[in-house]
Amino acid sequence: MSTVLQGLRRVVVLLLLPVVLLLLAPAAQALQWTAETLTVPADPSGTTVTFSESEIKAGRKVFNHSCGTCHAGGITKTNQNVGLDPATLALATPPRDSVNALVDYMKDPTSYDGETSIADLHPSLRSADVFVTMRNLTDEDLRRIAGYILVAPKVQGQQWGGGKIYF
Repeated sequence: MSTVLQGLRRVVVLLLLPVVLLLLAPAAQALQWTAETLTVPADPSGTTVTFSESEIKAGRKVFNHSCGTCHAGGITKTNQNVGLDPATLALATPPRDSVNALVDYMKDPTSYDGETSIADLHPSLRSADVFVTMRNLTDEDLRRIAGYILVAPKVQGQQWGGGKIYF
């Protein structure tokens, strides 16, 4: 009888372990939501903005729906050399490492060197007639997406924009 009970205990533990891990994962994630983590550059002048946890979660949801097909995990599937990591955003012309700069880009995107409009190729509000995922996005949606893009590397570290080695 004790072997049956031991076997039953093992089955119960194996069945409950994934549930327990799922319940504990949000608690571990919540530890990373500090004011410092949620504070990002608002504009190139150095002004900052602090997002709420709910704004970042909403931004992640809209990002995944509208941008995630090509930018899953902060990479750019169509050009692995240009990701959404902080260093790459800072080196763009103009720099895209602030909320206002990213919102501007999502409204009217340009090439990485800033020379050419790529609105016909990249989803944007300017090309919302072609890219349907952009049609219903508000300025607040764009602001939250930008916040998520800038907060994600603080939470995920090198995995954000790290490419396929992390997937």
